[in-house]
Amino acid sequence: MTTSTTPSSPITLENPLGVEFSFSKFVDESAQWLADHYVDILIATAVGAIIFFILGGIKRYAEHYVRKNEDLIGYRTIIGKALSRTSKFFMFMVSAETIVSFSSAPELVERVIHILFTISAVLQVAIWIREIILGLVERKTSRDPEQHETLQNAMTLIRLLVTVILFAIASIMILDNLGVNVTGLIAGLGVGGIAIGLAAQGIFSDLFAALSIIFDKPFRRGETISYDNTIGTIEKIGLKSTRLRAVTGEEIIVSNTNLLDKEIVNMTQLARRRTRFGIGVIYQTQPDEARRIPSLLKAIVESNDAKFIRSGFVGFGDSSINFELDFDIMSSDYEVVYEGRHRIGLAILQKFNEEGLEFAYPTQTTFTSDPDGKMIMPYPEGGFGIAAKEG
Repeated sequence: MTTSTTPSSPITLENPLGVEFSFSKFVDESAQWLADHYVDILIATAVGAIIFFILGGIKRYAEHYVRKNEDLIGYRTIIGKALSRTSKFFMFMVSAETIVSFSSAPELVERVIHILFTISAVLQVAIWIREIILGLVERKTSRDPEQHETLQNAMTLIRLLVTVILFAIASIMILDNLGVNVTGLIAGLGVGGIAIGLAAQGIFSDLFAALSIIFDKPFRRGETISYDNTIGTIEKIGLKSTRLRAVTGEEIIVSNTNLLDKEIVNMTQLARRRTRFGIGVIYQTQPDEARRIPSLLKAIVESNDAKFIRSGFVGFGDSSINFELDFDIMSSDYEVVYEGRHRIGLAILQKFNEEGLEFAYPTQTTFTSDPDGKMIMPYPEGGFGIAAKEG
């Protein structure tokens, strides 16, 4: 005896199950299946129920663990949050897929259950991945409470982007499993994404620059940085721009992209600040007195709680004998550095006055001569001017 089998119909949008569907046929086949395989169905149902309760127990344990450790953001907590988002629909479909797989279910019933299981599994995996990604992002930035406001704004956008991307991929995978040709859809999404990216290039550039600042932490709020010719303290890091307070008092607003494109010096990371003074004394200073200048400067620096680096003669100027002094003030606070530089500068002025060392200032001497080249005094001998001569 020969039997003929009719191949299943292809899966299309009009026929997503891939078989000829008739409700009466579906009921008849289901009833016949229950009557012929009730023992297998009972055993498979028991196994499915066990799987359902195991998944439910894992979910409840994860929820309990997350509530108990809600203040901690570790890898276990992240995984616990992901498992706690397991949906009952997914748990039920896992059990249903187990039942139809081990009980010789009719083709139509098996196909319906398989499609629903595929949809639930893809969506559940997307939810798990979403929770893990967001948890890792929060863990990365949780140790910086100063960035809380910026992080909250960024997390809203990150959560939206991650959700849209993951569920778009999940939707494409579901359609592909249903037999829908998704090539055109993927191409359309790619073209649309490129168009949106080009239209909002500046916004996305500043956004990703802000995320780079948050995660990489080249500077934080309250720190003092220097870029180009600007020195300022970070007051706020936004999603598009960063606000600084310059040492001269004005507020400076610069886009995050432009800021990261420049060389940034984070002065807060300095344990010390170096200062250099240029000092010139008059040429009438005696060599022995000039030799004492570096030691005098060293004593002044050390008496004002600063670290002496070096001091010495550096050259002959137009009107002065030039010395330089380098010293470090052991603080990262610019106000402390400013005050220390002030004290040391005035201490040098006071000490030089006490020692009789004169600071040089620009001077010019004019010499006159007769037409024959003989040098003469610029004023008549014996007095200053005509009035003195006549007197």
